[in-house]
Amino acid sequence: MTVSHRCTALIGLICALTVPAALADATLITWPVGWEVQDVPPAPDDNGQRQRAVKNDANGDPLMVMELTQTTLAPEHQVNMEAVLLQMRKTLQQNFAKGGYQSACNKIHPSTLGGLKALETTCKITQNGNHVITQTLVAATREAHAYALSYAGPADGYKATEPQVQGIRGSLRFSQ
Repeated sequence: MTVSHRCTALIGLICALTVPAALADATLITWPVGWEVQDVPPAPDDNGQRQRAVKNDANGDPLMVMELTQTTLAPEHQVNMEAVLLQMRKTLQQNFAKGGYQSACNKIHPSTLGGLKALETTCKITQNGNHVITQTLVAATREAHAYALSYAGPADGYKATEPQVQGIRGSLRFSQ
């Protein structure tokens, strides 16, 4: 299997690792030109929304996959964001380990998402010592909603699309 095909398969796996939520009609992201928006099946609980898009290279191979999830929280529910992000990171690492990959993630640190205080971590996925994927996980809450952003791509694709991803992150604004 070529590196490109492995990365495509891994990015498919990455999409399955995000926080569960449902698809709704409201739009959270206006995707830039060149991003292919993908359908996301609704979750059984139907209490939120999720959007996913892929940025492909000239050959049609993924450079970056981004997914944003918004979940509606029960009234008065307090979310331990560090515990949520730790669980997301643990799930990512376990799933990659099952496929024979190693992962090393940086320390969870403060960040922002859509103007909200957030927590973030970035993981480097390797196989046989070769860096194949980079994935970033970001989580935030505000009143009745929790937000999770996950984006990943092959090492070179991640680096090449990072400025555009930061632009998307900077343009996010969450309404109530």
